[in-house]
Amino acid sequence: MAVDYAVIVLYLAGMLAMGWWGMRRAKSKSDFLVAGRRLGPAMYSGTMAAIVLGGASTIGGVGLGYQYGLSGAWMVFTIGLGLLALSLFFSARIARLKVYTVSEMLDLRYGGSAGIISGVVMWAYTLMLAVTSTIAYATIFDVLFGMDRTLSIVLGGAIVVAYSTLGGMWSITLTDMVQFVVKTIGVLLLLLPIAVIKAGGFAEMKAHLPDDYFAPLGIGGQTVFTYVLIYSFGMLIGQDIWQRVFTARGDKVARLGGTAAGTYCLVYAVAGAVIGTAAKVLYPHLGSPDDAFATIVKDALPVGVRGLVLAAALSAVMSTSSGALIACATVANNDIWSRVKGVAALRRRPAAEPRTEHAGDGGGAEARAEAHDEVRGNRVFILLMGLAVIVIAIALNNVVEALTLAYNVLVGGLLVPILGGLLWKRGTAAGALASVAVGGLTVIGLMVSLGVLANEPIYYGLITSLVAYVVVSLFTRPTDAAVLDAWRARLAGRADGGPEAGASADAEADADDEPEGDTAGAVALALKLPFAVRQA
Repeated sequence: MAVDYAVIVLYLAGMLAMGWWGMRRAKSKSDFLVAGRRLGPAMYSGTMAAIVLGGASTIGGVGLGYQYGLSGAWMVFTIGLGLLALSLFFSARIARLKVYTVSEMLDLRYGGSAGIISGVVMWAYTLMLAVTSTIAYATIFDVLFGMDRTLSIVLGGAIVVAYSTLGGMWSITLTDMVQFVVKTIGVLLLLLPIAVIKAGGFAEMKAHLPDDYFAPLGIGGQTVFTYVLIYSFGMLIGQDIWQRVFTARGDKVARLGGTAAGTYCLVYAVAGAVIGTAAKVLYPHLGSPDDAFATIVKDALPVGVRGLVLAAALSAVMSTSSGALIACATVANNDIWSRVKGVAALRRRPAAEPRTEHAGDGGGAEARAEAHDEVRGNRVFILLMGLAVIVIAIALNNVVEALTLAYNVLVGGLLVPILGGLLWKRGTAAGALASVAVGGLTVIGLMVSLGVLANEPIYYGLITSLVAYVVVSLFTRPTDAAVLDAWRARLAGRADGGPEAGASADAEADADDEPEGDTAGAVALALKLPFAVRQA
């Protein structure tokens, strides 16, 4: 095992080195949170695939293959379908908004009234997503070193928190690219063919297993439908996914890079199910389906290769964990804490306090100091959220229930107002708030009464959320024309109502979301509290 240990240790050291290097590039809020909005197609598609394919997609995907056969691919397959839908139909518009969070998008669309509630819902979702990813370290480090569960979570979580805190999205992007390459080699190019060969090939697998293992819907049609509702729609609205869309340097990169990543997910889904099916032939009596991945890696792979494949599993977990962590911290800082702090600042500030203009180098120095403070503030929030994630992960045992709870609340509460805002101009802030409240409460109530893993909560949650959105929107005043004008300007890529945005990536990064010129009043109305906070 010495060679395998060396591979893992070198990989972990490389992750920390990437974090240190990323720290040198994170000079502004845009750099720290969205990698300066300047990723090209190769890096964008690699990092997008890395974040959506985590421990659940790798270890859980193989486990579903072990339990249900090839139809076990459906969970990860629906993730790929959701990413394809996001990339083809929505990513260009999302990227042109030049915001940092989903709640900022809702502020723009509805006039600043829906952000705080949606921020709390999104924060809860990203927190639980980070927790479930962090718990997966226990499985991997147990296989590697026979390490105690708590120590495994602390070790894996500490490494992710360290490189995420140091360099923000730049560090996470660099580490995700390494993780994408390691996953591709370890899972697709090594584990997949070796597992099939060890099981005797597909003919031998079919001879040893029931026909249901090779049926397209062997897992159950209702289960597939539920996966589509939870995971495909979850891909359309998750802060962790949107924050990656914001890193694209243009519409074309977001669309084509995301399509490539979605296609990769479909291939990865089938590979995981095939590996799990092969494991069922080799080890038919495992105690838990989720043990299939670790067992086949430990017993079927040669020295060195085993270390690389375990590093691939670690990569899958770390990429999702770091992406969820920075999303959680971004929402907590920008959508919750900044609003609370802004309200307090506005109450303390005299109504007629004059604004101080800075001339010469003084203004530039102040701007640089402010940018440094924003980066430092976001670093603090990543550190705090990371510590909270580690503590919750140690205390929590049921990963599947935690992940299902997170996705049910996210989709049931936020899918309708987000997609409604993008597709239906008659939707109003009151309708959005009603949709979030009714859908979220319905989902939570039904999960309490029927069980977290029941299918009905998400069904009825979406129905009630849609009804509340449409009915309340139709019975309330339409959204103010100035708000809609500012919204349409942002969707068209004109951050200030002027020429098309995109002249240069650096200019976009410097001018992120700052309203200027004659449209300042309209944008202020669209942003309300966030704009007032910046002016204060």
